[in-house]
Amino acid sequence: MNQGVFLSIPKSDIKFFKELAKKMGWDIDIREDFLKDYIASRPKKVNLSEEEIIAELKTIRYGE
Repeated sequence: MNQGVFLSIPKSDIKFFKELAKKMGWDIDIREDFLKDYIASRPKKVNLSEEEIIAELKTIRYGE
């Protein structure tokens, strides 16, 4: 069983931490990489107009 852990590591230590994780057999998911992968997996074309998207955002944000 694995435990997920979030760490804030100075950029200057990332290379060292990646090497340590590799030696320990740990998996590392960097937040920025995770976000890039998520965005890349989203559909490129959606069946919504810009107006429909804006209306939906307004509904969510302002309850309009």
